[in-house]
Order: sequence, then structure tokens, then C-alpha cells
Amino acid sequence: MTVYFIGAGPGDPELLTLKAARIIGNCPVCLYAGSLVPPEVVDCAPEGATVMDTAPMTLDDTHAEILKAHAKGHDVARVHSGDPSLYGAIAEQIRRLRADNIDYEIIPGVPAYAAAAAALGQELTVPEVGQSIVLTRMSMKSTAMPEGETLENFAKTGTTLAIHLAIRNLREIERQLIPHYGEDCPVVVAYRASWPDQLFIRGTLSDIRKKVRAEKITRTALILVGPVLGQIKDFKDSALYDPSMPHVLRPVDGKDPDFRHL
Repeated sequence: MTVYFIGAGPGDPELLTLKAARIIGNCPVCLYAGSLVPPEVVDCAPEGATVMDTAPMTLDDTHAEILKAHAKGHDVARVHSGDPSLYGAIAEQIRRLRADNIDYEIIPGVPAYAAAAAALGQELTVPEVGQSIVLTRMSMKSTAMPEGETLENFAKTGTTLAIHLAIRNLREIERQLIPHYGEDCPVVVAYRASWPDQLFIRGTLSDIRKKVRAEKITRTALILVGPVLGQIKDFKDSALYDPSMPHVLRPVDGKDPDFRHL
């Protein structure tokens, strides 16, 4: 049997990949993170399948269910929100699977920051404004961050930040980021991106905390910070489609393409 770690995407069942839906539809056992994955995502599980919400379960509990399935030779769909490679807590599950010689496979999913950008109708990498995205979180009451991976260190880059699991720590985010980005730096708080009740709160580092408090948002939100989130109109076109920049599929004036531009 195989355990499939499946990225369910940010919430909208239609953002489930074709491969993910096919595998869920073939697995006799489906364990899904119900706190972040709506039950509609696993409606494609086969009739008679064991479908369990793992929100109230511990790591020991979920692994016990996997061992039961292993004994019967039943594949398991282990469904996580977003993409399981990012804060999916699959590393410790994989460690146990390896110890028990149980095969596994990872099926990627749509991450929350991508769903948020799509809903906002914008690109997160704008030429000469921001070309990098830092995906990070804050410690708060959860697992400590490694030394050096501090919000202040990332802020020194001035690039776009996608901050997870930190909606209750906006005051500290302001304190650490304003010296580097300025009080007027655009911020977007994306609450339950792609869900029917999704909400996007736009503001700046100086006023976003007040706006979030007014909406009473305390969980399931992603914080995006950076100049690219502003209403930018005057930016340089990407070189990707520049007719003066040849590449292997687009020579200029019949000349051989310059592979340095690939």
C-alpha cells in the first residue's frame, strides 16, 4: 500500500488537481485535516471508504490508522490544506512511515499565497519592484523558528513577504517591519482565500492591525507585505516578451539566438 500526502489547495474544491481527485477517489482510507480542508474536497472518496477528520487527532492517532490500513493493504489519502510541502507537518509523518517501511508519495497542491494573488488579480513578481517572495511564519506559541530566520532579517531584503500563522501578532509585525518598509507599505490580509466567505483586507503597516481587529479576524489568514501590493502602473515590461531580447524560440532579424538570454 501507499500513503499519499495530497495538497487539497486553499479551500475551493475546484482547485483540487486532477491527480489528487483521482487518487482520493481510489483510496479506501481518507484522512483529511478538517480544520482547514472542507469536507467537499473529499467527497470524491469511493463509496464505503473510511473518511476521517484528523483535526481532533494526534500524530499517534493518525499513524495508528495508517498502520491499520497497511495491515489490510489499503492505500491512504492523507489530505492536507494548500501544498503539503509548506507547513504541512508531513515531515514527522514521513519519518514514521520510513521507520515502518511504508511507501508514500506527495501530490502537490495550490498554496494559499497563489490563491490570494489570483483573487486579488495581480502578479506577485513585478519587474524592478519585487522579484522574490519570502514564505515564512512567526513563532508565537507554535514551534520555534531556527536562529537567523527572523522577520527582521527577511525585512532587510525589502521584498514581498507572505507571513503565515501570525494574524494574532500584527503588533509585532508592525514593530519589526516599519523600520525597513515604512509605515505606508501596502499590506493585504487574506482570510480563507478561495472559500465562499473569503475576505481580503487592504491597508498599510500603520493601519492594518486596526482594520483586522474591526473584522474580528483571528485565524486562517495569510499576511502579504510589500511594495508589489500597491496600485503600481509605472513599471518596466518584463524582458520575457521583449522583441529585442532573443531566445531559442524567438530569433531577432533572422540572427542566431543568443542563449545567454535564456
